[in-house]
Amino acid sequence: MQKPSIGMSLEGMPFFGLCVLLTLVLAICELPFLALLAFIVTAFVGHFFRDPARVVPQDKGVAVSPADGKICKIAREADPLTGEERTVVCVFMNVFNVHVNRIPVTGTVKKLLYIPGKFFNASLDKASKDNERLAMGVEDEDGQHWTVVQIAGLIARRIVCWAEEGDSIVRGNRYGLIKFGSRLDVYLPEDYVSDVQVGDIVFAGQSVLARKK
Repeated sequence: MQKPSIGMSLEGMPFFGLCVLLTLVLAICELPFLALLAFIVTAFVGHFFRDPARVVPQDKGVAVSPADGKICKIAREADPLTGEERTVVCVFMNVFNVHVNRIPVTGTVKKLLYIPGKFFNASLDKASKDNERLAMGVEDEDGQHWTVVQIAGLIARRIVCWAEEGDSIVRGNRYGLIKFGSRLDVYLPEDYVSDVQVGDIVFAGQSVLARKK
């Protein structure tokens, strides 16, 4: 599974196109103030849906971050797919981060579970239990189980996942995004440990999130 990229997420192109069209119409109608506002919005939308290339680490026994952002939490919590207590590493994305999500480890998608919910601030602890989210179960090349959860937030209202059950996936490949939000949680296998600390800034597909013991 590999989504093509032209420097901007394909899902963002309709928003960007509409903003460009609106800016041109307002400029032609000689409404400079409104045209300027529309131009600013266009620039923001283009920035939000940007999709830069990333250099994916090729080391064995590592998992990369699925999202750009800040590590907001590392704790022991119940895996939403298995119910087992695991170490979870949470990445919070603000509106200025790249929002394209990437695969942490090479393997196979075993399960996808959509869980409806609310839209609390994604940086809060209760977001992982109360917010709308989509959990993806992955079995890596060593048979280890990973769970990656896309979580909607206060502004984010649209979770996009291009992966399907049974797909073979590759570390660092694009697999989805959250429109205008917000957080990714990664539940680690027991023989992996976090390679980051709370407050660290990470980049999707490039920053090492966890290593095998």
